[in-house]
Amino acid sequence: MQARHDASEVPALIALFAGALAIGSSGIFVRLSETGPTATAFWRGAFALPLLAVWAGLEPRARAAATPPTATPPTATPMARSWRDPMFFWAGVFFAGDLALWHASLLLTSVAASTLEANCAPMVVTLGAWALWGERPRLSFLLALALASVGLLLIVSTKFAHGPPALAGDLLGLGTACFYGFYILAVARLRTRYGAGIVMFNSTLVFTLLLLPLALTQKFLPATPHGWLLLAGCALSAQVLGQGLVAYALAHLPATFSSVGLYLQSIAATAYAWLLLQERLTPWQIAGGCIVLGAIALARSARRAPLPDLEALPAPQLQRASLQSSAPRHSESR
Repeated sequence: MQARHDASEVPALIALFAGALAIGSSGIFVRLSETGPTATAFWRGAFALPLLAVWAGLEPRARAAATPPTATPPTATPMARSWRDPMFFWAGVFFAGDLALWHASLLLTSVAASTLEANCAPMVVTLGAWALWGERPRLSFLLALALASVGLLLIVSTKFAHGPPALAGDLLGLGTACFYGFYILAVARLRTRYGAGIVMFNSTLVFTLLLLPLALTQKFLPATPHGWLLLAGCALSAQVLGQGLVAYALAHLPATFSSVGLYLQSIAATAYAWLLLQERLTPWQIAGGCIVLGAIALARSARRAPLPDLEALPAPQLQRASLQSSAPRHSESR
């Protein structure tokens, strides 16, 4: 029995690793894009919407097929009911801020530093749950917060010689974590009422529309067919393929695996930047990154309740925080 159970987890593990590797590449697409940073974020959503619409449309059919014949059919479809929920608007607002800040950060600081800073969102989630719902964190979480601060100081310590732009990029990366943390809190509530496909489609539609006016103030259209392929690759990798694989994997793996993608994504982003962009990290930055990853792991284990399962979370990043003890697990991928 145990052997069969272990064998059934192999495809899920492969999907988790593949999804994390796909999401980790999103920073490279942004850096190589021929459009402005916010315009790249807009096209990421625009190209992903048709595939997400198919996902959202298939969810009610799958649930209907699983519903017993004697069950009373709902008076309205989940998609129709979702448009009356204001939480979708706020989820889109928070994710629009997340992508706008993160894409700008990627052009000012290293891909590795920006991705790692953005993945500090679990700490923001814990602090937000404390402030909004009185979920007091343990002492170990405060220790994790202090460790993360030390690690981030080591990462940015080498930037002082590069002037204000590099430091501004790191600050934008930390701002990204704040917006992404609020996005996680919003999606955690939505996932108690709607399927992952509907949450992904609605939130992506909102953030795409919100980013359009700002995107039009930048270089909006790529100059070459290669530029269009980069935009389509970013949407497919970060917004559809990577997140879809992670969502599948976390539905078949124990909760303890949910953080694996987060770490692998940060490592993958660093490796891609090294191989494709010739970005090198100093020993101090490597040490700081290891401390931050350890602090994130400690912060996750310090929560009093299990992580909710938000199958639909975007990118760059895994990656993944619990709001209530009754909530399902989620991943915190970008």
